[in-house]
Amino acid sequence: MQQELSQEIAAAAARLVVEEGLDYGAAKRRAVKELGAPARAALPDNDAVQEQVRAYLALFRADTQPAELLALRELALAWMQRLAEFRPHLTGAVWNGTATRLSDVYLQLFCDDPKSAEIALINQGVAFEARQVRGFRGEMVDALSFSVFCSGLGEHVGVHLMIHDHDDVRGALKPAADGRPARGDEQALRARMLENAASTMN
Repeated sequence: MQQELSQEIAAAAARLVVEEGLDYGAAKRRAVKELGAPARAALPDNDAVQEQVRAYLALFRADTQPAELLALRELALAWMQRLAEFRPHLTGAVWNGTATRLSDVYLQLFCDDPKSAEIALINQGVAFEARQVRGFRGEMVDALSFSVFCSGLGEHVGVHLMIHDHDDVRGALKPAADGRPARGDEQALRARMLENAASTMN
């Protein structure tokens, strides 16, 4: 019974992620309310939600999502090139292939000096908002957020740069719980884009 409810929550959360652009945590909490489930119901983990997101996209968005994902990956690639000195790694939905036009781009930078990325943005004339978020190791890190026009989508997209220490890149390359890489550099992203292009041609 508990497992069935958890699967229902995951499916409802996946719909909210795709249709409303909610993050996984907010989507799970909304799903519990929408389903009328007990407030203390066991929530599915993010991997279960991501699996349901992939299923939802395949069922309802197969005609539009691939092009939206490609546009966001091209935008991410452009910013990875602009910020190449900070060894950018892409993570989140744009990296794992579940992004839609409602998704933002998340880049993790690995800097000798945490302020150097801010200086680089200022020098490039980019207005950004600085805040703190939880990094991939659980510690608080600086995040620089801004909005840029994505020509492939014809609208503005949020870009978020998470600033990590230069040496943290070693830990960043460990696979996620599902065995897949949790993030990738420019070369890895290009490889994924080539794989996607090949699979759509077959």
